[in-house]
Amino acid sequence: MSQPSPEVYEEGRGMDAHNQVMRELRAEKGSKQYDPEEPTRVWIDEDNTPDGVVQSLTIILNTGGCRWARAGGCTMCGYVAESVEGGSVGVDALMSQIDSCLEHEAEEADEESPLVKIYTSGSFLDEREVEAEARRRIAETFADRKRIVVESLPDFVQADRVSDFVDVGLETDVAVGLETATDRVRHDCVNKYFDFADFEAAAAEAESVGAGIKAYLLMKPPFLAESEAIEDMKASVRRCADVDGCHTVSMNPTNVQRYTMVDDLHFRGGYRPPWLWSVAEVLEDTADVDCIVVSDPVGHGSDRGPHNCGECDDKVQLAIKDFDKRQDPSVFSEVTCECEHTWDAVVERETTYNLPLAE
Repeated sequence: MSQPSPEVYEEGRGMDAHNQVMRELRAEKGSKQYDPEEPTRVWIDEDNTPDGVVQSLTIILNTGGCRWARAGGCTMCGYVAESVEGGSVGVDALMSQIDSCLEHEAEEADEESPLVKIYTSGSFLDEREVEAEARRRIAETFADRKRIVVESLPDFVQADRVSDFVDVGLETDVAVGLETATDRVRHDCVNKYFDFADFEAAAAEAESVGAGIKAYLLMKPPFLAESEAIEDMKASVRRCADVDGCHTVSMNPTNVQRYTMVDDLHFRGGYRPPWLWSVAEVLEDTADVDCIVVSDPVGHGSDRGPHNCGECDDKVQLAIKDFDKRQDPSVFSEVTCECEHTWDAVVERETTYNLPLAE
């Protein structure tokens, strides 16, 4: 895998300061090595899809890492720290990872999952991470499944790459880490270089070969107050739902990952992950949009993950998961806690100049 020059991404974008900080933080991770023949992670779950709620096999492949992260990358993303250092992972090694995932599925599930989701620490459709031969072999491996989701930045969503999956009969979705529909927030808070127009272009490219789009949004990146994060997510969900081909929006509350700017801010008392009440507020408010809206709060209830007071976190998380499957906003009326009053005060009074107001 060639090492990208940061200037390729920074030129004319004003992102050099963020990237310099991110490179320094990532350098702290040390020299831990990862086996190129073992996946980063694999698990069995359930997902809400256009076909209904189905069992899913989720795979995170271990690759050479995100091109953008090597230049500096997103303020909240620490996944590059888990990637194979210093180069690409060969086709045979990637297929060994797939074999390991299939063995895990055979051990943990009673039947094959109709939905397969494949992620990397960057973009599955970037041929510096996953070579074309590996992509085609993976498509053939899962040709007997119903649906596949592959993750990519908009740059790499090209018809010929997506069609490798469509052509073997898979209902195909490209998951794009859009993070927000607001360009300024994406650039200045997330440090992501593309515009909403690029997301729209990627959706059109995928749709041209019969594939769909799943938009990933980020709830409360750094430098936003709780109220600003809530309003940004509401507007972003609605704007994504209006994009042709975008049938699912997944809103992911920020969790604090190691070797990131968010981690540095959190350590110094300058960042608090979003309240679970905020996640519920957005889901309830946007339940009327014409697409599936889901959320998967990772690390809920912990200081480094989305949380409330500690007493109600599991109950609110359960309501969110229930909403994911049934898309019924009434589930949130069944959960209450005294800490809602604190959350109300935070939403009303917290600003970007005095955050966070409460832990």
